[in-house]
Amino acid sequence: MLVRLLYASHSTATEAEFAAIVRQSRARNAELGVTGLLCHSEGVFVQVLEGGRAAVNRLYNQIVSDPRHKDVTLLAYTEISERRFAGWSMGQVSLQRLNPALLLKYSEVAKLDPYAMSGAAVSALFEELVSEGVIVCA
Repeated sequence: MLVRLLYASHSTATEAEFAAIVRQSRARNAELGVTGLLCHSEGVFVQVLEGGRAAVNRLYNQIVSDPRHKDVTLLAYTEISERRFAGWSMGQVSLQRLNPALLLKYSEVAKLDPYAMSGAAVSALFEELVSEGVIVCA
């Protein structure tokens, strides 16, 4: 059974640690059959993970236990019939290429703040990010 999990967290990771996390995640996610996207801005992570229920749940539990993540908040968890983000073992959103109006469409301000958005709004934002072509890494 496939699931999609969307979460937010505050991160204490440095840029170098963040780059290492992305590299490690890509390799591990490919082995586990997990796909998804990650958006990182000003110490905030927003990530969507798709894959088998057991694999996604294990990854999420590791994230919750990781001391580099604080205030981990589950925004959405859904059983799915097909993946939306199948092309990326860990795609990364380029905020430099993002039109601020897109953030205003789903939130109160033109700044990424998933804690002030509903899970449905964050999910819709991620759908548009794919459509806008702001995913920079496969």
